[in-house]
Amino acid sequence: MVGAGHSGLAVSRVLSEQSIEHVVLERGEVANTWKTERWDSLRLLTPNWLTRLPGLAYDGEDPDGFMAVSELVEFLERYAGHVDAPVRTGTTVTRIFSDDDDYRVETDAGTWAASAVVLASGAFNRPHVPAVAESLPAQLDQVTPLDYKRPEQLRDGRVLVVGASATGLQLADELLRSGREVTVAVGEHVRMPRTYRGRDIMHWLDQIGRLDERYDEVDDLIRARHVPSPQLVGTPDRADLDLNALTDRGAALVGRLGAVNDGKAAFAGSLGNVCNLADLKLKRLLKTIDQWGGFDEGERPEPTRVDATPRVLIDLVAEGYDTVLWATGFRADYSWLDLDVLDRKGEIRHDGGVVRNAPGLYRVGLNFLRRRKSSFIHGAEDDARELVDHLLATSLSSASAA
Repeated sequence: MVGAGHSGLAVSRVLSEQSIEHVVLERGEVANTWKTERWDSLRLLTPNWLTRLPGLAYDGEDPDGFMAVSELVEFLERYAGHVDAPVRTGTTVTRIFSDDDDYRVETDAGTWAASAVVLASGAFNRPHVPAVAESLPAQLDQVTPLDYKRPEQLRDGRVLVVGASATGLQLADELLRSGREVTVAVGEHVRMPRTYRGRDIMHWLDQIGRLDERYDEVDDLIRARHVPSPQLVGTPDRADLDLNALTDRGAALVGRLGAVNDGKAAFAGSLGNVCNLADLKLKRLLKTIDQWGGFDEGERPEPTRVDATPRVLIDLVAEGYDTVLWATGFRADYSWLDLDVLDRKGEIRHDGGVVRNAPGLYRVGLNFLRRRKSSFIHGAEDDARELVDHLLATSLSSASAA
């Protein structure tokens, strides 16, 4: 097993239940990514009552609250001890390759031979920064969510936040509250209210079965796996965080960043259409909830407010921008994987976590791995159990054939 985050620990627990000998290799400490690569104010998007892994669930006094990063780290450390996970911390995997019928896992602390390997190394190892970044003026600082910790680390000038999913909106909101002037470049996004009919939106997604929708039940799996994360934030007051909330605090909205020439950033003119589409999908979701519950139509959020003619050109330096913050998604890092299992975009080829053309190799922790909830903490258990079942069935079949 490579990685001791929540997905790796969940698989470890299920392997132990089946008395399968294994080791979990972790380059840092348990929950290393959460400890070292997240901004200070981050909280989970999911309420505490959804924070559960095989054999342990949230048992605190605030089930409707949202864990801060430090609280989640404590939960995962407690979980690792609770399930007695065989974690080897401070062990960096440098290469995985095949050797006859086994895999060889090379690390800075020795080499392991294994008939099966589970990759639980996370889906957010590398920020995805588009090629247009190379055209930005040298005077501008470029920051990714892996670099960003708090507003004070940025210069005082204006900030262009590129991306309007959960990360982009949360960081834009924090920067606005710190007194910064912020412009948000908005592309495709998923708008959701924090609460609906007095309950958290995750309650409704769970009840209507949306989170349990399987990878083999959707028409366009590739698109489903690349849907942006919803515009949500976990706060004590369960506040909505959408583009209207940002403009109420003074943010300016522009369309998707397309090009930069001579310091002038060009933005798509389709901001209104993009926001209208997100609003339409939001209405469809709420209508689905109403129909599921047999309710009369509930209150609908105000449509996204955008200028009739949003700006399509900004001279970044002349207008006082100091920083561009790239909230444009992440990619997994497979630089140490010496196997022919990646597609032309560098993504691993798999069917629900079973890596193609690589018997005994599995992947966990990806968006919509086997279900829509796969990327959430509580989604790890079902994925882990099904993949371990597959591993066992494959091992038994191989043993019978031998």
